[in-house]
Amino acid sequence: MDDHSAAAAAKLPIPGKRNVLITSALPYVNNVPHLGNIIGCVLSADVYARYCRMRGYNTLYICGTDEYGTATETKALEEGCSPKEICDKYHAIHKEVYKWFNISFDEFGRTSSPQQTEVCQAIFKKLWDNNWLVENTMQQLYCDTCKRFLADRLVEGNCPTPGCNYDSARGDQCEKCGKLLNPTELLEPKCKVCRNTPRIRDTDHLFLELPLLKDKLEEYVSHMSVAGGWSQNAIQATYAWLREGLKQRCITRDLKWGVPVPHEKFKDKVFYVWFDAPIGYVSITSCYTPEWEKWWKNPENVELYQFMGKDNVPFHTVIFPSTLLGTGENWTMMKTISVTEYLNYEAGKFSKSKGVGVFGNDAKDTNIPVEVSDTLFTWSDLQAKLNSELLSNLGNFVNRVLSFIAKDPASGYGSVIPDAPGADSHLLTKALGDKVGIYVEQYIEAMEKVKLKQGLKIAMSISGEGNAYLQESQFWKLYKEDRPSCSVVMKTSTGLVYLLACLLEPFMPSFTLEVLKQLNLPLEAQISFSDEKGDVERAKKPWEIIPAHHRIGTPAPLFKELKDEEVEFYREKFAGSQADRIVKAEAEAKKISEKLMEAKISDGKTAKKDKTKKSAVAKPKVSAPADAEISISRLDIRVGLIKKAQKHPDADSLYVEEIDVGEPQPRTVVSGLVKYIPLEEMQNRKVCVLCNLKPAAMRGIKSQAMILAASNSDHTKVELVEPPQGAVVGERVTFPGIEGSPDDVLNPKKVWETLQVDLHSDKELVACYKDLPLTTSAGVCKVSTITQGSIR
Repeated sequence: MDDHSAAAAAKLPIPGKRNVLITSALPYVNNVPHLGNIIGCVLSADVYARYCRMRGYNTLYICGTDEYGTATETKALEEGCSPKEICDKYHAIHKEVYKWFNISFDEFGRTSSPQQTEVCQAIFKKLWDNNWLVENTMQQLYCDTCKRFLADRLVEGNCPTPGCNYDSARGDQCEKCGKLLNPTELLEPKCKVCRNTPRIRDTDHLFLELPLLKDKLEEYVSHMSVAGGWSQNAIQATYAWLREGLKQRCITRDLKWGVPVPHEKFKDKVFYVWFDAPIGYVSITSCYTPEWEKWWKNPENVELYQFMGKDNVPFHTVIFPSTLLGTGENWTMMKTISVTEYLNYEAGKFSKSKGVGVFGNDAKDTNIPVEVSDTLFTWSDLQAKLNSELLSNLGNFVNRVLSFIAKDPASGYGSVIPDAPGADSHLLTKALGDKVGIYVEQYIEAMEKVKLKQGLKIAMSISGEGNAYLQESQFWKLYKEDRPSCSVVMKTSTGLVYLLACLLEPFMPSFTLEVLKQLNLPLEAQISFSDEKGDVERAKKPWEIIPAHHRIGTPAPLFKELKDEEVEFYREKFAGSQADRIVKAEAEAKKISEKLMEAKISDGKTAKKDKTKKSAVAKPKVSAPADAEISISRLDIRVGLIKKAQKHPDADSLYVEEIDVGEPQPRTVVSGLVKYIPLEEMQNRKVCVLCNLKPAAMRGIKSQAMILAASNSDHTKVELVEPPQGAVVGERVTFPGIEGSPDDVLNPKKVWETLQVDLHSDKELVACYKDLPLTTSAGVCKVSTITQGSIR
């Protein structure tokens, strides 16, 4: 990934040349980027950008993180920090992941920049001056518990679309059916923060007059969808919107984190993220060069290509173009849109918000080559592609050719490319050249239409032709029986290796670098496919590509077989959500730590070990004096992780849990939660555990601690007190301003009974002792929905 610096001259459109501006949908900073986003938007755009550069086009590739909006505020609440801190954290993670994927951005920026505010507000003022905006009072969901209007993504409920019935639809869009929604349309809506049911309240907002812009928009869509060769899924999604009839679209939100609206009446509001996010393409370009208008207000000389997932289509074909058309300025409008279907992972859709799938940082850990995938990602499919297409086809061809040339002169060519006079008249070779020329033309045609998968397939077909050519020529026999013909075959095959390295560079740049290294050729010597240079014609004569007497480098296998046991390892490793995997990793790390501790202890002398044991046995449990002050600091409340939960064998109302509280062995805990919390919800979750109550037998099983839970006033509802996801297992839960060590054992029991009456959940669902929150290193502990509940 290129880091743009002030010292480097910024690329600007060149009159008379083909100037291509490429964007990929800005990934949101609420999590690590997953393969669905990387493949569908970023990697596809990168493939096309690399192809354009190879063709000699003046190309600018822009991307960055989308940082404003509700999801950022929500994530900040979860992680107990400010929205800016969240953005800084995840922008750095995104940048690192894309660097590992070798994405060739010209500029990777962010939407929380001053340039974003400047460009966004300038566009708004043009729309306002041109009377394309209108004020309306709208009904919006308001949460009395959280005391604020709820933005779209802070509301979840049942999708109202007939036949969908998805129960986790967001207030702006249903992830299952793709329908764009208003929060008030959701059935059984819930506040995402407190899980309470919000009520509808009036609030004033600004709307973009899409119905009045319809004629301008339809003229643009009908022309550009044909001229730009829009994909069928993009056309269908756009015309579905137009058929339904365009409606006024709200462009403001009751939030703090965003671009402020430059209007006195609306100064406390910010722009809706989907109004300002596409403008991010423009503002990030303005960070790249102050002469950004030469790219974005130059439709006569610049072609705009945009890459995204299918859920983003209407924003790029309807809302963003309408916004630009409404300014009345001469904007560079999108020519071609490339849309990727959802990438599904094994059985379900990749989701950042739910943590499902393989994420960019996960992919880094596999050491599996980066390759374009289908819309369904399965580990077995990846194995088949790697082993059959890359290893057996491509890798096998390259290695066979270079290894043979590298053999010593008695059985090969001593690493020197042989001369091959008469190659033009060698029938098998001439036929291969004709086929390759046709494939190259088809490759260019596919890539020009942004049919990237087709382009890749054609390039791989050339490798297949190379393997067939080697087999049919029987070069190993020719070496002994007809050395000149063998030299023709090997010089031609080496040229084909080089040609493949060039054709596949947009898809696998690391493969190309390695092949060029093995060929002992510099990267800058790459073949271009420029129309002016006649490169396509040259491809028909691969025997002329590498000069005779050139010395190659050292051949080595390019791909490693992905074995069944490795596939099973990765499938198991990346099963469940990221949160599940974090819990699992913590448990594994703990096991390793315990083994290291055991090894360290067993390493000592026997006498020392025995002495340690006696010392441990002799140490008495220390309790505070009976008349000691009763302070909340005497409670030993820790973050625990339920490793296993099951029904008590002799009591229908009791669970028996094994809970990790940061000790060498988990504690056994018995709790009366059966009728309140389903067994599946008791598995692998973090809880707050009171660890210094005196152990007590409950129906034959000794309980060594107590899980803290909140109940409502009539005890008909009980919920666990939960630490933040980032809290460390075993850390002590503290109370701001109160210090002191806990008792080893609470004795007398009245200490707990005295303190318990002041433990409760407040109006914000925070677990408190009096007015002090139960606090961890990752933030405060909370309950799901019970306010003013009693905690015990």
